[in-house]
Amino acid sequence: MNILTFDIGGTYIKYALMNEKNEFLDKGRVPTPQSSREELIDALADVYAKHRDIAGIAISMPGIIDTLNGYCSMGGALTYNNDFYLRDALYKKCPVPIVMENDAKCAAMAEAVFGSLKDVEDGFVLIFGTMIGGGYVNGHKLVRGKHFSAGEVSYITASHDGWPYKEEVFGNRCGTPRLCRMFAEVKNLDPSQVSGVVVFDAVNAGDPEAIEVLKKYCHEIAIQIFNLQTIIDPERFAIGGGISAQPVFTETIRSCLKEMYEKCPYSVPHAEVVTCRFQNDANLVGALSCWLNSNPQN
Repeated sequence: MNILTFDIGGTYIKYALMNEKNEFLDKGRVPTPQSSREELIDALADVYAKHRDIAGIAISMPGIIDTLNGYCSMGGALTYNNDFYLRDALYKKCPVPIVMENDAKCAAMAEAVFGSLKDVEDGFVLIFGTMIGGGYVNGHKLVRGKHFSAGEVSYITASHDGWPYKEEVFGNRCGTPRLCRMFAEVKNLDPSQVSGVVVFDAVNAGDPEAIEVLKKYCHEIAIQIFNLQTIIDPERFAIGGGISAQPVFTETIRSCLKEMYEKCPYSVPHAEVVTCRFQNDANLVGALSCWLNSNPQN
């Protein structure tokens, strides 16, 4: 049984023909249309036309997704997908079972079915990028919530006065760009010239200022992991996104949590934190995982 998987990003649509064993049979990418939903449907259908011998289609995409009805209520960076029954539109050109899910939730399912959460009943995935994607998995199935936003941690307020100002929500305070800005400020650099690579090159070289910046950044992340562990008590957290490829990132989060637990006057459960197994292919693997979990044939 082969499934055609799509990872719709802001710049490219990655696709892969995969089987139920999570094996890649074909891979490629095409530019993401920037103008209209009609062009997006055409782009997906063009790929389908070359892979017709499939059991279904699985889609990872940005936004708030009602996977039961194939509806995108908010399209994230692809605003033309707002208020769009994408599955119905795509089915007219690709008449096979179609499953669609939010990209961060797909990454969570990749870890739950095939990755770092495979051996636990429930876990929480945090994906660090421009903001922070999140997904909560229980019994190897996604917890979506009443409004399909369960696990969406970016909008947790992190301000001291409690107001959810744009610059004070968790996703903006601890997305990767903030780490770069913190480093640029300490080093008196142009923020536009600082990338995550620059920051971690300095950290790995032993630069004390870079190490201190990373500690401050990871401390804020540890605070929210501490809170999430207390509220929903998952067995394990998995950390993903581009910067998770740096072992020192996860190690520093663990170190910050350890210090918090040592200072906590209460007996509370301790969060276990690991690195996600999947990186660039996480959303494709996750889309496949969602299809396998949603299709009654399985």
